[in-house]
Amino acid sequence: MTDYMQEYQHWLDSPALTEREWKELDAIRDDEAEIKSRFFAPLQFGTAGLRGIMGVGLNRMNIHVIMHVTQAFASVIRAEGNDAMGKGVIVCYDCRENSETFARTAAAVMTANGIPVRIFDALRPTPELSFAIRHYGAIAGINVTASHNPREYNGYKVYWSDGAQLPPAHAAAIARGMAEIDIFTGVKSMDFDKAVSDGLVRFIGAETDEVFLENVLSQAIDKDAVPAVADTFKIVYTPFHGAGYKLVPEALRRIGMKHIIPVPEQMVIDGSFPTVKSPNPEEPAGFYLAVALAKKENCDLIIGTDPDSDRVGVMVRNDAGEYVTISGNQMGVLLLDYIITARRRTGTLPENAAAIKTIVTTEMARTVAEQNGVHMDETFTGFKFMAEKIAEYEKAGSYQYVLAYEESYGYMMGSYVRDKDAVTASMMICEMAAWYNAQGNTLLQALEALYEKYGYYAEKTLNLVMPGIDGLARMQSLMTRLRETPPRDICGVKVLRERDYDTGKVIVPGLGAVDKTEISGSNVLYFELEDDTSFIVRPSGTEPKIKIYLLVRGEDKAACAARIDKYAAYAQSLK
Repeated sequence: MTDYMQEYQHWLDSPALTEREWKELDAIRDDEAEIKSRFFAPLQFGTAGLRGIMGVGLNRMNIHVIMHVTQAFASVIRAEGNDAMGKGVIVCYDCRENSETFARTAAAVMTANGIPVRIFDALRPTPELSFAIRHYGAIAGINVTASHNPREYNGYKVYWSDGAQLPPAHAAAIARGMAEIDIFTGVKSMDFDKAVSDGLVRFIGAETDEVFLENVLSQAIDKDAVPAVADTFKIVYTPFHGAGYKLVPEALRRIGMKHIIPVPEQMVIDGSFPTVKSPNPEEPAGFYLAVALAKKENCDLIIGTDPDSDRVGVMVRNDAGEYVTISGNQMGVLLLDYIITARRRTGTLPENAAAIKTIVTTEMARTVAEQNGVHMDETFTGFKFMAEKIAEYEKAGSYQYVLAYEESYGYMMGSYVRDKDAVTASMMICEMAAWYNAQGNTLLQALEALYEKYGYYAEKTLNLVMPGIDGLARMQSLMTRLRETPPRDICGVKVLRERDYDTGKVIVPGLGAVDKTEISGSNVLYFELEDDTSFIVRPSGTEPKIKIYLLVRGEDKAACAARIDKYAAYAQSLK
């Protein structure tokens, strides 16, 4: 915690501020609450980097914070030695306001610290950054993006040489560096244009797109699936004003799609997201333009990717002609079953096949994997943990993963990326939907068949939003309360076991700790109930909210829905 008035004055007195920035701060001179909001503490750097509201201040996203964190990151890279420095850094950015400026600012700090930079010549999907790090053999990567957050946010994601988000040890080193380096006087920088003219910054673009797309297309399993229905099968696509606008349609075209109908208003690159309240494909409300277009054009499928094109949302036409959402949990199950069966059908399923999901993702995925003889592993939320698991497989020669996914609309396939990838996922969803279409089925009908085959499951995620300066304290208080006085039952249903993934203890009420979890070190509480329900509580790592995941199983859809409603009401009462 910092003395916010002292920090505010430190910024006001700094010659580093432009006149516009100084005026923005001077305008709040008499508003102590606003000063406190901007200066009570720095943005917290974690393994996902930084994310915050744009504006002038220590607790905001601006060029000074970007320079500060990049200097700390550069120091971590320099500590790795000259060879690591020489490998350079890849810099990428999305459509958000200030993203290109922040990206160039970060590049200028890196080059001033003796670390060469390759920067994309325009916005690109997050998975292409992950690919480029591996492709060019870079030591690290930076992506200026706030993913699917509202328009006032921006962020700074950091990657290491494996193409995955930063390991915890390196993230901790950057956080320490930020605490030690003065935000104004401790940073080295240079003119971006001079760095370009001196050859310290190089632009990458179409040539990288091409190699990335070759890798994406290598994941196609049944090359005849799309051409078989291409004359009649129609897809509406929206990038939500963001980075998927170019490569997602191109990938679909290259597997044979003829009727890709973009939402014209949302193909416009615009970080103010003028057509949506939130550019999040997890929220059906954002698809209103796509739905209207799909109805007009009589389309089979709607695909939407978020602003940095790492998440993909899908809507499908039902029997009544309405378009309904397929959740991230459901799409992961559909993809897993399709990939296994299609690879088996084409003779490309590895004997040591594995799938990976997070601990908050539907247990139906485990059932699908196990009934098909495919190994299933679980990780904490975040694709960096899945990337670690894949690296374990490669090092041990144990398994070959065919799909890694989490419930929040993120999917990963192939060896060329180590983060969620909406470009490859969109292509695979298109292939799968086309294959089912040729059999006379929609994805909804295919999903229903999977429920009949594997059992009925349902899931719901609730967000207990706790904004403001006291939000973090309220979040911590709730987690402490649940640990110190855990429920013996929830809604009258007995708690069989509690998994505390922070300590790794598996606790049986009345008996205490009886076992250890396979993984530990994450602030997650997992309650297993007598009726096959999982009630999971986890503070968000990037937003001021606690997420509660309900995973239920029942004899039919109605039983699942009733359980979801019951436990959702209890979850809301925790706030």
